[in-house]
Amino acid sequence: MTSNLEKRLFQHHSGCYKNSYTSSRRPVHLVFYCEFTDINIAIEKEKQIKKWSKSKKEALINNEYDMLPNLSKKRFGK
Repeated sequence: MTSNLEKRLFQHHSGCYKNSYTSSRRPVHLVFYCEFTDINIAIEKEKQIKKWSKSKKEALINNEYDMLPNLSKKRFGK
């Protein structure tokens, strides 16, 4: 979550924060972003997406929005 996307991408590419998740996974590529006018909703959505499965994130990246509900984790009987 950022208010300056270009600056944030530069930080990721330069390894600005040595203990960050992306520091050892460079180069990074921006594959999806979304703009919000309410910071609280932006934070909520970022946390939600981080919990998604890899296949669900890939569907989001590929604009396959109709697949998202079917890719939700279902834990019946557990």
